[in-house]
Amino acid sequence: MVRPADIKYWTEEEVGKFLKDEGLGKWEQTFKEKKITGDQLLDLKKLKETVTDGDDYENLRKAIKKHMETYCSKVINDPIHGHMELHPLLVKIIDTPQFQRLRNIKQLGGAYFVYPGASHNRFEHSIGVGYLAGELAKALKSKQPELDITDTDILCVQIAGLCHDLGHGPFSHLYDQMFIPSAFPNDDPQWKHEKASVQMLDHMVETNNLQSSMELYGLNLQTDLKFIKEMIAPQKTDLKQRKDEGPQKTDQERRSFLYEIVSNPITGIDVDKFDYFARDCHHLGIKNNFDHMRFIKFARVCENHICSRDKEVINLYDMFATRHALHRRAYQHKVNKNIELMITDAFLKADKHIQIEGSGGKMFSLSQAKDDMEAYTKLTDQVMEQILHSSLEMEGARSLLQRILTRDLYFFVGEAKKKDASEFTKEEIKGLKQKLAEHTGAEKDNFEVVQSEFDYGKDQKDPIENAFFYTKGDHSKGYKISRNRVSMHLPSVFSENFIRVYWKTKEDQRRYHKIQKAFHDCCKKKGFIATVGERAQPEQASGGASGNNAGPN
Repeated sequence: MVRPADIKYWTEEEVGKFLKDEGLGKWEQTFKEKKITGDQLLDLKKLKETVTDGDDYENLRKAIKKHMETYCSKVINDPIHGHMELHPLLVKIIDTPQFQRLRNIKQLGGAYFVYPGASHNRFEHSIGVGYLAGELAKALKSKQPELDITDTDILCVQIAGLCHDLGHGPFSHLYDQMFIPSAFPNDDPQWKHEKASVQMLDHMVETNNLQSSMELYGLNLQTDLKFIKEMIAPQKTDLKQRKDEGPQKTDQERRSFLYEIVSNPITGIDVDKFDYFARDCHHLGIKNNFDHMRFIKFARVCENHICSRDKEVINLYDMFATRHALHRRAYQHKVNKNIELMITDAFLKADKHIQIEGSGGKMFSLSQAKDDMEAYTKLTDQVMEQILHSSLEMEGARSLLQRILTRDLYFFVGEAKKKDASEFTKEEIKGLKQKLAEHTGAEKDNFEVVQSEFDYGKDQKDPIENAFFYTKGDHSKGYKISRNRVSMHLPSVFSENFIRVYWKTKEDQRRYHKIQKAFHDCCKKKGFIATVGERAQPEQASGGASGNNAGPN
Protein backbone atom coordinates (compact mmCIF):
# COMPACT_ATOMS: atom_id res chain seq x y z
CA MET A 1 0.00 0.00 0.00
CA VAL A 2 1.36 3.43 -1.00
CA ARG A 3 2.14 5.79 1.87
CA PRO A 4 0.10 9.06 1.75
CA ALA A 5 2.06 12.07 0.51
CA ASP A 6 0.94 14.25 3.43
CA ILE A 7 2.67 13.22 6.64
CA LYS A 8 -0.32 14.12 8.82
CA TYR A 9 -2.19 11.05 7.50
CA TRP A 10 0.58 8.56 8.33
CA THR A 11 0.00 5.66 10.71
CA GLU A 12 2.44 4.63 13.45
CA GLU A 13 3.90 1.99 11.10
CA GLU A 14 4.43 4.52 8.30
CA VAL A 15 6.16 6.88 10.73
CA GLY A 16 8.48 4.04 11.77
CA LYS A 17 9.36 3.23 8.16
CA PHE A 18 10.13 6.91 7.51
CA LEU A 19 12.53 6.96 10.47
CA LYS A 20 14.39 3.93 9.13
CA ASP A 21 14.52 5.38 5.61
CA GLU A 22 16.15 8.53 7.02
CA GLY A 23 18.75 6.62 9.06
CA LEU A 24 17.00 7.33 12.35
CA GLY A 25 15.74 3.82 13.01
CA LYS A 26 17.11 3.86 16.54
CA TRP A 27 14.15 6.05 17.50
CA GLU A 28 11.53 3.72 16.00
CA GLN A 29 10.82 1.87 19.24
CA THR A 30 10.47 5.12 21.19
CA PHE A 31 7.98 6.47 18.64
CA LYS A 32 6.08 3.18 18.71
CA GLU A 33 5.82 3.23 22.51
CA LYS A 34 4.47 6.78 22.42
CA LYS A 35 2.08 5.84 19.57
CA ILE A 36 3.22 8.78 17.44
CA THR A 37 1.31 9.15 14.18
CA GLY A 38 2.01 11.51 11.29
CA ASP A 39 -0.08 14.32 12.75
CA GLN A 40 2.01 14.23 15.93
CA LEU A 41 5.21 14.01 13.89
CA LEU A 42 4.45 17.52 12.60
CA ASP A 43 4.15 18.86 16.16
CA LEU A 44 7.70 20.08 16.73
CA LYS A 45 7.15 20.62 20.44
CA LYS A 46 6.22 16.95 20.87
CA LEU A 47 9.02 15.96 18.50
CA LYS A 48 11.62 17.75 20.64
CA GLU A 49 10.33 15.96 23.73
CA THR A 50 10.62 12.60 21.97
CA VAL A 51 13.93 12.98 20.11
CA THR A 52 16.22 14.15 22.89
CA ASP A 53 19.41 14.14 20.83
CA GLY A 54 19.80 17.63 19.30
CA ASP A 55 21.53 16.49 16.10
CA ASP A 56 19.01 13.72 15.48
CA TYR A 57 16.13 16.13 16.08
CA GLU A 58 17.51 18.61 13.55
CA ASN A 59 18.15 15.86 10.98
CA LEU A 60 14.58 14.60 11.43
CA ARG A 61 13.15 18.13 11.11
CA LYS A 62 15.06 18.65 7.86
CA ALA A 63 13.89 15.28 6.54
CA ILE A 64 10.26 16.13 7.31
CA LYS A 65 10.72 19.57 5.70
CA LYS A 66 12.23 18.06 2.55
CA HIS A 67 9.44 15.50 2.26
CA MET A 68 6.69 18.12 2.67
CA GLU A 69 8.30 20.51 0.18
CA THR A 70 8.67 17.68 -2.34
CA TYR A 71 5.24 16.11 -2.05
CA CYS A 72 2.89 18.67 -0.44
CA SER A 73 3.24 21.80 -2.55
CA LYS A 74 0.23 22.70 -4.70
CA VAL A 75 -0.19 24.01 -8.23
CA ILE A 76 -3.08 26.43 -8.75
CA ASN A 77 -4.30 27.41 -12.20
CA ASP A 78 -4.90 31.16 -12.18
CA PRO A 79 -6.42 33.18 -15.06
CA ILE A 80 -3.78 35.88 -14.61
CA HIS A 81 -0.51 34.09 -13.80
CA GLY A 82 -1.18 30.62 -15.15
CA HIS A 83 0.07 27.70 -13.08
CA MET A 84 1.29 28.92 -9.69
CA GLU A 85 3.24 26.48 -7.51
CA LEU A 86 2.75 27.18 -3.81
CA HIS A 87 4.98 26.13 -0.92
CA PRO A 88 3.32 23.76 1.63
CA LEU A 89 3.40 26.46 4.32
CA LEU A 90 1.51 28.82 2.02
CA VAL A 91 -1.05 26.07 1.45
CA LYS A 92 -1.32 25.62 5.22
CA ILE A 93 -2.01 29.35 5.63
CA ILE A 94 -4.56 29.38 2.81
CA ASP A 95 -6.45 26.50 4.44
CA THR A 96 -7.42 28.53 7.52
CA PRO A 97 -10.74 30.28 8.28
CA GLN A 98 -8.95 33.63 8.47
CA PHE A 99 -7.65 33.34 4.91
CA GLN A 100 -10.72 31.62 3.46
CA ARG A 101 -12.71 34.63 4.70
CA LEU A 102 -11.19 36.59 1.79
CA ARG A 103 -13.30 34.54 -0.65
CA ASN A 104 -16.24 36.67 0.46
CA ILE A 105 -14.70 40.14 0.20
CA LYS A 106 -14.99 41.81 -3.19
CA GLN A 107 -11.70 43.14 -4.51
CA LEU A 108 -13.30 46.27 -5.97
CA GLY A 109 -16.08 46.91 -3.48
CA GLY A 110 -19.14 48.44 -5.13
CA ALA A 111 -17.66 48.28 -8.64
CA TYR A 112 -19.36 44.90 -9.17
CA PHE A 113 -22.65 46.83 -9.37
CA VAL A 114 -21.19 48.86 -12.26
CA TYR A 115 -18.91 46.38 -14.03
CA PRO A 116 -20.52 42.91 -14.11
CA GLY A 117 -17.13 41.27 -14.60
CA ALA A 118 -15.67 42.70 -11.38
CA SER A 119 -16.71 39.66 -9.34
CA HIS A 120 -13.21 38.76 -8.14
CA ASN A 121 -12.29 38.73 -4.47
CA ARG A 122 -9.36 39.43 -2.15
CA PHE A 123 -8.73 35.67 -1.95
CA GLU A 124 -7.34 35.19 -5.45
CA HIS A 125 -5.55 38.55 -5.40
CA SER A 126 -3.72 37.61 -2.20
CA ILE A 127 -2.59 34.28 -3.63
CA GLY A 128 -1.38 36.12 -6.74
CA VAL A 129 0.64 38.61 -4.68
CA GLY A 130 2.22 35.79 -2.65
CA TYR A 131 3.18 34.03 -5.88
CA LEU A 132 4.64 37.14 -7.55
CA ALA A 133 6.56 38.05 -4.39
CA GLY A 134 8.26 34.67 -4.57
CA GLU A 135 8.94 35.00 -8.30
CA LEU A 136 10.66 38.37 -7.88
CA ALA A 137 12.72 37.19 -4.89
CA LYS A 138 13.75 34.00 -6.73
CA ALA A 139 14.70 35.99 -9.83
CA LEU A 140 16.96 38.27 -7.78
CA LYS A 141 18.55 35.27 -6.06
CA SER A 142 19.20 33.56 -9.38
CA LYS A 143 20.75 36.61 -11.06
CA GLN A 144 22.72 37.83 -8.04
CA PRO A 145 23.97 35.01 -5.77
CA GLU A 146 26.11 37.56 -3.95
CA LEU A 147 22.93 38.97 -2.38
CA ASP A 148 22.80 35.86 -0.20
CA ILE A 149 19.02 35.56 -0.41
CA THR A 150 18.05 32.44 1.53
CA ASP A 151 15.11 30.09 1.07
CA THR A 152 13.80 31.44 4.39
CA ASP A 153 13.94 35.00 3.02
CA ILE A 154 11.91 33.92 -0.01
CA LEU A 155 9.36 32.12 2.16
CA CYS A 156 8.96 35.19 4.40
CA VAL A 157 8.41 37.42 1.36
CA GLN A 158 5.81 34.97 0.02
CA ILE A 159 3.95 34.87 3.34
CA ALA A 160 3.93 38.68 3.51
CA GLY A 161 2.47 38.86 0.00
CA LEU A 162 -0.08 36.17 0.79
CA CYS A 163 -1.23 37.81 4.04
CA HIS A 164 -0.97 41.51 3.18
CA ASP A 165 -4.76 41.92 2.76
CA LEU A 166 -6.00 39.76 5.65
CA GLY A 167 -7.28 42.91 7.36
CA HIS A 168 -9.74 44.07 4.72
CA GLY A 169 -13.35 44.48 5.80
CA PRO A 170 -16.61 44.19 3.84
CA PHE A 171 -16.30 45.57 0.29
CA SER A 172 -12.57 46.16 0.80
CA HIS A 173 -11.67 49.87 0.85
CA LEU A 174 -15.28 50.89 1.42
CA TYR A 175 -14.93 49.62 4.99
CA ASP A 176 -11.65 51.31 5.95
CA GLN A 177 -11.84 54.44 3.78
CA MET A 178 -15.55 55.30 3.93
CA PHE A 179 -17.46 53.44 6.66
CA ILE A 180 -14.96 53.50 9.56
CA PRO A 181 -14.04 57.23 9.12
CA SER A 182 -17.79 58.03 9.15
CA ALA A 183 -18.44 55.81 12.17
CA PHE A 184 -15.47 57.30 14.07
CA PRO A 185 -15.00 60.82 12.62
CA ASN A 186 -12.81 62.01 15.49
CA ASP A 187 -10.28 59.17 15.37
CA ASP A 188 -6.76 60.31 14.48
CA PRO A 189 -4.91 58.65 12.92
CA GLN A 190 -7.63 56.83 11.04
CA TRP A 191 -7.72 53.05 11.30
CA LYS A 192 -6.12 51.29 8.31
CA HIS A 193 -6.63 47.76 7.04
CA GLU A 194 -2.87 47.10 7.16
CA LYS A 195 -3.03 47.29 10.95
CA ALA A 196 -5.77 44.66 10.96
CA SER A 197 -3.74 42.50 8.53
CA VAL A 198 -0.94 42.26 11.09
CA GLN A 199 -3.42 41.55 13.90
CA MET A 200 -5.22 38.92 11.82
CA LEU A 201 -1.89 37.26 10.99
CA ASP A 202 -1.12 36.94 14.71
CA HIS A 203 -4.61 35.58 15.35
CA MET A 204 -4.31 33.10 12.47
CA VAL A 205 -0.92 31.81 13.63
CA GLU A 206 -2.16 31.39 17.19
CA THR A 207 -5.56 29.78 16.57
CA ASN A 208 -4.31 27.37 13.89
CA ASN A 209 -1.09 26.40 15.69
CA LEU A 210 0.99 27.57 12.73
CA GLN A 211 4.01 28.16 14.96
CA SER A 212 4.99 24.51 14.62
CA SER A 213 4.65 24.59 10.82
CA MET A 214 6.71 27.77 10.61
CA GLU A 215 9.47 26.27 12.75
CA LEU A 216 9.39 23.12 10.63
CA TYR A 217 10.31 25.16 7.55
CA GLY A 218 13.10 27.00 9.36
CA LEU A 219 11.36 30.24 10.34
CA ASN A 220 12.31 31.98 13.56
CA LEU A 221 9.08 32.94 15.30
CA GLN A 222 10.56 36.15 16.69
CA THR A 223 12.71 37.63 13.95
CA ASP A 224 11.05 36.19 10.83
CA LEU A 225 7.48 36.86 11.96
CA LYS A 226 8.49 40.44 12.77
CA PHE A 227 10.08 40.71 9.31
CA ILE A 228 6.85 39.47 7.68
CA LYS A 229 4.75 42.03 9.58
CA GLU A 230 7.10 44.85 8.62
CA MET A 231 6.74 43.91 4.95
CA ILE A 232 2.93 43.90 5.26
CA ALA A 233 2.81 47.35 6.84
CA PRO A 234 6.13 49.11 6.09
CA GLN A 235 6.67 52.51 7.67
CA LYS A 236 7.49 55.10 5.04
CA THR A 237 9.63 57.07 7.48
CA ASP A 238 11.76 54.01 8.20
CA LEU A 239 12.26 53.31 4.50
CA LYS A 240 13.10 56.96 3.83
CA GLN A 241 15.67 56.93 6.63
CA ARG A 242 17.19 53.71 5.26
CA LYS A 243 17.32 55.26 1.80
CA ASP A 244 19.04 58.44 3.03
CA GLU A 245 21.62 56.54 5.06
CA GLY A 246 22.98 54.83 1.97
CA PRO A 247 24.70 51.41 1.96
CA GLN A 248 24.17 49.49 5.19
CA LYS A 249 26.59 47.35 7.14
CA THR A 250 24.68 44.61 8.93
CA ASP A 251 23.56 41.44 7.18
CA GLN A 252 19.89 42.23 7.79
CA GLU A 253 20.26 45.78 6.48
CA ARG A 254 22.12 44.60 3.37
CA ARG A 255 19.01 42.59 2.45
CA SER A 256 16.56 45.37 3.26
CA PHE A 257 15.69 45.60 -0.46
CA LEU A 258 13.35 42.69 0.32
CA TYR A 259 11.08 45.26 1.99
CA GLU A 260 10.52 46.78 -1.46
CA ILE A 261 8.89 43.67 -2.94
CA VAL A 262 5.39 43.43 -1.43
CA SER A 263 4.54 47.03 -0.56
CA ASN A 264 6.84 49.87 -1.55
CA PRO A 265 5.71 53.30 -0.30
CA ILE A 266 8.87 54.97 -1.63
CA THR A 267 8.59 54.16 -5.35
CA GLY A 268 5.11 52.61 -5.52
CA ILE A 269 6.55 49.77 -7.62
CA ASP A 270 5.65 46.47 -5.95
CA VAL A 271 4.05 43.09 -6.64
CA ASP A 272 0.79 44.08 -4.93
CA LYS A 273 0.19 46.52 -7.78
CA PHE A 274 1.51 44.05 -10.36
CA ASP A 275 -1.26 41.63 -9.43
CA TYR A 276 -4.18 43.99 -8.98
CA PHE A 277 -3.43 45.97 -12.14
CA ALA A 278 -3.42 42.76 -14.19
CA ARG A 279 -6.31 41.13 -12.31
CA ASP A 280 -8.55 44.19 -12.15
CA CYS A 281 -8.00 45.03 -15.83
CA HIS A 282 -8.82 41.43 -16.75
CA HIS A 283 -12.13 41.46 -14.86
CA LEU A 284 -13.08 45.02 -15.80
CA GLY A 285 -12.34 44.57 -19.48
CA ILE A 286 -9.81 47.43 -19.45
CA LYS A 287 -6.54 47.21 -21.38
CA ASN A 288 -3.40 46.75 -19.27
CA ASN A 289 -0.26 48.00 -21.02
CA PHE A 290 2.13 47.13 -18.19
CA ASP A 291 4.08 43.85 -18.39
CA HIS A 292 5.03 42.91 -14.82
CA MET A 293 6.90 39.76 -15.89
CA ARG A 294 9.19 41.90 -18.03
CA PHE A 295 9.92 44.04 -14.97
CA ILE A 296 10.83 40.91 -12.97
CA LYS A 297 13.13 39.73 -15.78
CA PHE A 298 15.08 43.01 -15.74
CA ALA A 299 15.03 43.64 -11.96
CA ARG A 300 18.38 43.83 -10.16
CA VAL A 301 19.55 45.08 -6.78
CA CYS A 302 21.93 48.04 -6.99
CA GLU A 303 23.10 49.86 -3.87
CA ASN A 304 20.46 48.16 -1.74
CA HIS A 305 17.50 49.05 -3.99
CA ILE A 306 15.56 47.07 -6.56
CA CYS A 307 16.30 48.71 -9.90
CA SER A 308 15.19 48.24 -13.49
CA ARG A 309 17.08 48.66 -16.77
CA ASP A 310 17.09 52.23 -18.00
CA LYS A 311 15.33 51.21 -21.22
CA GLU A 312 12.36 49.99 -19.12
CA VAL A 313 11.39 53.47 -17.95
CA ILE A 314 8.51 53.68 -20.46
CA ASN A 315 7.17 50.34 -19.23
CA LEU A 316 7.05 51.82 -15.71
CA TYR A 317 5.30 54.95 -16.94
CA ASP A 318 2.75 52.57 -18.49
CA MET A 319 2.28 51.00 -15.05
CA PHE A 320 1.44 54.34 -13.45
CA ALA A 321 -0.73 55.30 -16.42
CA THR A 322 -2.66 52.05 -15.86
CA ARG A 323 -3.17 53.06 -12.23
CA HIS A 324 -4.52 56.43 -13.35
CA ALA A 325 -6.88 54.80 -15.86
CA LEU A 326 -8.22 52.31 -13.30
CA HIS A 327 -8.97 55.06 -10.80
CA ARG A 328 -10.67 57.23 -13.40
CA ARG A 329 -12.64 54.50 -15.14
CA ALA A 330 -13.42 52.10 -12.29
CA TYR A 331 -12.24 52.71 -8.72
CA GLN A 332 -13.59 56.29 -8.64
CA HIS A 333 -16.24 55.91 -11.32
CA LYS A 334 -19.07 58.29 -10.39
CA VAL A 335 -21.70 55.53 -10.27
CA ASN A 336 -19.39 53.26 -8.29
CA LYS A 337 -18.85 56.01 -5.67
CA ASN A 338 -22.60 56.65 -5.62
CA ILE A 339 -23.32 53.01 -4.82
CA GLU A 340 -20.54 52.86 -2.24
CA LEU A 341 -21.99 55.95 -0.56
CA MET A 342 -25.34 54.18 -0.31
CA ILE A 343 -23.76 51.00 1.09
CA THR A 344 -21.83 53.11 3.61
CA ASP A 345 -25.00 54.91 4.70
CA ALA A 346 -26.76 51.56 5.04
CA PHE A 347 -23.90 50.22 7.18
CA LEU A 348 -24.07 53.31 9.42
CA LYS A 349 -27.80 52.82 9.93
CA ALA A 350 -27.34 49.11 10.65
CA ASP A 351 -24.17 49.45 12.74
CA LYS A 352 -25.57 49.05 16.25
CA HIS A 353 -28.05 46.37 15.14
CA ILE A 354 -25.36 44.06 13.72
CA GLN A 355 -23.97 41.97 16.57
CA ILE A 356 -21.04 39.62 15.97
CA GLU A 357 -19.73 37.26 18.62
CA GLY A 358 -16.03 37.64 19.31
CA SER A 359 -13.52 36.41 21.85
CA GLY A 360 -14.88 35.42 25.23
CA GLY A 361 -18.44 35.51 23.91
CA LYS A 362 -18.39 39.32 23.76
CA MET A 363 -20.59 40.92 21.10
CA PHE A 364 -19.29 43.53 18.66
CA SER A 365 -21.09 45.89 16.29
CA LEU A 366 -20.27 46.27 12.60
CA SER A 367 -17.81 49.08 13.32
CA GLN A 368 -16.35 47.50 16.47
CA ALA A 369 -15.62 44.05 14.99
CA LYS A 370 -12.30 45.31 13.59
CA ASP A 371 -10.97 45.48 17.15
CA ASP A 372 -11.47 41.76 17.85
CA MET A 373 -10.02 39.32 15.35
CA GLU A 374 -12.36 36.48 16.30
CA ALA A 375 -15.33 38.70 15.49
CA TYR A 376 -13.61 40.21 12.45
CA THR A 377 -13.05 36.74 10.99
CA LYS A 378 -16.84 36.45 10.70
CA LEU A 379 -17.30 39.84 9.02
CA THR A 380 -17.49 39.73 5.20
CA ASP A 381 -19.57 41.12 2.32
CA GLN A 382 -22.32 38.77 3.48
CA VAL A 383 -23.34 41.45 5.97
CA MET A 384 -25.15 43.08 3.03
CA GLU A 385 -27.35 39.99 2.65
CA GLN A 386 -27.89 39.99 6.40
CA ILE A 387 -29.24 43.55 6.21
CA LEU A 388 -31.36 42.83 3.13
CA HIS A 389 -33.09 39.95 4.94
CA SER A 390 -33.25 41.65 8.33
CA SER A 391 -36.06 42.45 10.73
CA LEU A 392 -37.85 45.77 11.28
CA GLU A 393 -35.11 47.50 13.29
CA MET A 394 -32.95 47.71 10.16
CA GLU A 395 -35.68 49.04 7.88
CA GLY A 396 -33.73 52.22 7.04
CA ALA A 397 -30.58 50.32 6.10
CA ARG A 398 -32.53 47.67 4.22
CA SER A 399 -34.42 50.22 2.10
CA LEU A 400 -31.13 51.83 1.02
CA LEU A 401 -29.72 48.51 -0.17
CA GLN A 402 -32.99 47.68 -1.92
CA ARG A 403 -32.68 50.99 -3.77
CA ILE A 404 -29.29 49.84 -5.07
CA LEU A 405 -30.77 46.57 -6.34
CA THR A 406 -33.56 48.43 -8.15
CA ARG A 407 -31.12 51.09 -9.44
CA ASP A 408 -32.87 53.86 -7.54
CA LEU A 409 -29.61 55.64 -6.77
CA TYR A 410 -28.77 58.99 -5.21
CA PHE A 411 -29.00 61.93 -7.62
CA PHE A 412 -25.67 62.92 -9.13
CA VAL A 413 -25.72 66.73 -9.06
CA GLY A 414 -22.41 67.42 -10.76
CA GLU A 415 -18.68 67.71 -10.32
CA ALA A 416 -16.21 70.56 -10.07
CA LYS A 417 -12.49 71.21 -10.03
CA LYS A 418 -10.27 74.19 -9.38
CA LYS A 419 -8.47 75.87 -12.23
CA ASP A 420 -5.14 74.82 -10.74
CA ALA A 421 -6.46 71.25 -10.15
CA SER A 422 -5.51 71.49 -6.46
CA GLU A 423 -7.27 69.74 -3.59
CA PHE A 424 -10.43 71.16 -2.02
CA THR A 425 -10.20 72.04 1.66
CA LYS A 426 -12.65 70.79 4.28
CA GLU A 427 -13.84 74.38 4.73
CA GLU A 428 -14.57 74.73 1.00
CA ILE A 429 -16.56 71.49 0.97
CA LYS A 430 -18.47 72.46 4.10
CA GLY A 431 -19.18 75.91 2.65
CA LEU A 432 -20.46 74.43 -0.62
CA LYS A 433 -22.90 72.16 1.22
CA GLN A 434 -24.12 75.13 3.27
CA LYS A 435 -24.64 77.29 0.17
CA LEU A 436 -26.54 74.52 -1.62
CA ALA A 437 -28.82 74.13 1.39
CA GLU A 438 -29.45 77.89 1.57
CA HIS A 439 -30.17 78.25 -2.16
CA THR A 440 -32.49 75.25 -2.42
CA GLY A 441 -34.12 74.92 0.98
CA ALA A 442 -32.86 71.33 1.16
CA GLU A 443 -31.30 69.84 4.28
CA LYS A 444 -27.50 70.21 4.36
CA ASP A 445 -27.06 66.59 5.48
CA ASN A 446 -28.86 65.37 2.37
CA PHE A 447 -25.90 66.48 0.27
CA GLU A 448 -22.80 64.32 0.05
CA VAL A 449 -19.60 65.79 -1.36
CA VAL A 450 -16.98 63.25 -2.41
CA GLN A 451 -13.43 64.33 -3.15
CA SER A 452 -11.69 62.38 -5.92
CA GLU A 453 -8.04 62.57 -6.87
CA PHE A 454 -6.79 61.19 -10.16
CA ASP A 455 -3.02 60.90 -10.06
CA TYR A 456 -0.15 58.60 -10.97
CA GLY A 457 0.46 57.41 -7.42
CA LYS A 458 2.62 60.23 -6.05
CA ASP A 459 0.18 63.15 -5.86
CA GLN A 460 1.54 66.05 -7.94
CA LYS A 461 4.94 64.44 -8.44
CA ASP A 462 6.31 62.49 -11.36
CA PRO A 463 6.05 58.87 -10.10
CA ILE A 464 9.36 57.90 -11.70
CA GLU A 465 11.46 60.47 -9.84
CA ASN A 466 11.98 58.06 -6.91
CA ALA A 467 12.66 54.98 -9.05
CA PHE A 468 16.16 53.58 -9.60
CA PHE A 469 17.67 52.29 -12.85
CA TYR A 470 20.90 50.67 -14.02
CA THR A 471 22.61 50.69 -17.41
CA LYS A 472 23.60 47.85 -19.70
CA GLY A 473 27.26 48.58 -19.06
CA ASP A 474 27.06 48.92 -15.27
CA HIS A 475 24.85 46.62 -13.22
CA SER A 476 26.26 47.77 -9.87
CA LYS A 477 25.07 51.36 -9.62
CA GLY A 478 21.53 52.66 -9.42
CA TYR A 479 20.62 56.10 -10.67
CA LYS A 480 17.54 58.19 -11.41
CA ILE A 481 16.26 59.26 -14.81
CA SER A 482 15.02 62.77 -15.56
CA ARG A 483 11.66 62.89 -17.34
CA ASN A 484 13.19 65.19 -19.96
CA ARG A 485 15.40 62.29 -21.07
CA VAL A 486 12.41 60.00 -21.53
CA SER A 487 9.87 61.76 -23.74
CA MET A 488 8.34 65.15 -24.45
CA HIS A 489 4.91 63.49 -24.55
CA LEU A 490 4.70 62.72 -20.83
CA PRO A 491 2.06 64.54 -18.74
CA SER A 492 3.01 67.99 -17.48
CA VAL A 493 0.58 67.60 -14.55
CA PHE A 494 0.38 64.31 -12.69
CA SER A 495 -2.63 64.97 -10.48
CA GLU A 496 -6.01 66.66 -10.55
CA ASN A 497 -8.70 66.86 -7.89
CA PHE A 498 -12.47 66.85 -8.29
CA ILE A 499 -15.41 67.12 -5.98
CA ARG A 500 -18.60 65.27 -6.83
CA VAL A 501 -21.93 66.21 -5.29
CA TYR A 502 -24.72 63.70 -4.66
CA TRP A 503 -28.21 64.44 -3.38
CA LYS A 504 -29.74 61.69 -1.26
CA THR A 505 -33.42 62.67 -1.09
CA LYS A 506 -36.02 61.02 -3.32
CA GLU A 507 -37.98 63.99 -4.70
CA ASP A 508 -39.36 65.24 -8.00
CA GLN A 509 -37.27 66.20 -11.01
CA ARG A 510 -38.03 69.94 -10.70
CA ARG A 511 -36.34 70.11 -7.30
CA TYR A 512 -33.36 68.26 -8.75
CA HIS A 513 -32.93 70.82 -11.56
CA LYS A 514 -33.08 73.62 -8.99
CA ILE A 515 -30.26 71.96 -7.04
CA GLN A 516 -28.21 71.55 -10.22
CA LYS A 517 -28.58 75.24 -10.99
CA ALA A 518 -27.61 76.19 -7.45
CA PHE A 519 -24.52 73.99 -7.71
CA HIS A 520 -23.54 75.58 -11.01
CA ASP A 521 -24.02 79.10 -9.64
CA CYS A 522 -22.08 78.39 -6.43
CA CYS A 523 -19.15 76.97 -8.40
CA LYS A 524 -19.16 79.89 -10.80
CA LYS A 525 -18.95 82.40 -7.94
CA LYS A 526 -16.05 80.49 -6.43
CA GLY A 527 -14.23 80.29 -9.76
CA PHE A 528 -14.54 76.49 -9.93
CA ILE A 529 -14.90 74.65 -13.24
CA ALA A 530 -18.22 72.81 -12.91
CA THR A 531 -19.90 70.09 -14.93
CA VAL A 532 -23.56 69.57 -14.13
CA GLY A 533 -24.70 65.96 -14.47
CA GLU A 534 -27.94 64.09 -14.59
CA ARG A 535 -29.08 61.41 -12.22
CA ALA A 536 -26.71 58.43 -12.28
CA GLN A 537 -28.08 55.78 -14.59
CA PRO A 538 -27.40 52.01 -14.69
CA GLU A 539 -24.53 50.58 -16.70
CA GLN A 540 -25.08 48.41 -19.73
CA ALA A 541 -24.62 44.68 -19.23
CA SER A 542 -21.26 44.84 -20.96
CA GLY A 543 -19.87 47.12 -18.29
CA GLY A 544 -19.69 50.10 -20.62
CA ALA A 545 -21.30 53.48 -19.95
CA SER A 546 -24.97 54.13 -20.61
CA GLY A 547 -26.26 57.61 -21.16
CA ASN A 548 -24.18 60.76 -20.91
CA ASN A 549 -23.91 60.62 -17.15
CA ALA A 550 -22.94 57.13 -16.02
CA GLY A 551 -19.74 56.80 -18.00
CA PRO A 552 -16.26 57.54 -16.69
CA ASN A 553 -14.82 61.03 -16.92
